[in-house]
Amino acid sequence: MAPPLGNESDTSGYESRHSRRAVLAGAAAVGAFGAFGAAGCTRVADAAGTDGGDLLQRLRAQGVVRLGIAGEIPFGYIDKDGHLTGEAPELAKAIFKRLGVERVQPVPTEFGSLIPGLNSQQFDVVAAGMYVNPERCAQVIFADPDYQMLDSFVVRKGNPKGLHDYKDVVAKKAKFATGTGYAEIQYAVEAGYKESDILIVPDQVAGLNAVEAGRVDVFAGTAVTTRAVVRKSAKAEATKPFAPLVGGKPHVDGGAFAFRSAETRLRDAFNVELHKLKKSGELARILRPFGFTEAEMTDLTAKELCGGGKSG
Repeated sequence: MAPPLGNESDTSGYESRHSRRAVLAGAAAVGAFGAFGAAGCTRVADAAGTDGGDLLQRLRAQGVVRLGIAGEIPFGYIDKDGHLTGEAPELAKAIFKRLGVERVQPVPTEFGSLIPGLNSQQFDVVAAGMYVNPERCAQVIFADPDYQMLDSFVVRKGNPKGLHDYKDVVAKKAKFATGTGYAEIQYAVEAGYKESDILIVPDQVAGLNAVEAGRVDVFAGTAVTTRAVVRKSAKAEATKPFAPLVGGKPHVDGGAFAFRSAETRLRDAFNVELHKLKKSGELARILRPFGFTEAEMTDLTAKELCGGGKSG
């Protein structure tokens, strides 16, 4: 997800791709998703006003942590067999086990409801690969990013129009599409593309279909999702990843776990284990099955990405 631009107190928030990451794993997954949702929506007790929060202590006592997910492949979803998986949940399983919490429980919700749901205590942590940006940092605190993300295009085989970045799209007057709520909307507009001319589709599968059918010349998404969606296509391919320009400078997004603002102890303990996994190479191994490569590994910090917001 490119850095979503919206404020998640408004459920129309711009994430992303991560809103855009909205490819469900079929009807079976939807059924399982609903079942898990029903089981996981119990509200959790608030931190008892302790400095730094006492949630980690309580999670250890309970033996389970509730994860807010948005049903988006490859970030966090219920698979066709009814199992919780995705880059964020699998990483959560590894880190929380190291923290003394043996089980994770999914609480599915809409992407735009993740931050409101976290702050209203419907779950303990957001495990949805959420992009870190100043707007979100004003509402929650983030661990350091577990991945970084560049953009990529889905184009017809051979890339006949030679589209490699948003400037190319504008210069060549290409028909452009991206997903609902994707940050790529703003990236294209910043490059000079007229927003009213953008075709908005539900997700990357719909974007691929639009390119294959010739309704558009290009669909913009994250490098991970575009690589995945064209894998079996005979008519389309993904372009080389690139950094979109924001304020005239190349911009790289980073996705991370989000915590309630009071829970700095839990966030800090999570960061300690995350950095151990980065240093050992275990993080790359955990994320690899979901299409993440060495190019998505990062040393970005939440403080950098929060900018003028909380240091997170």
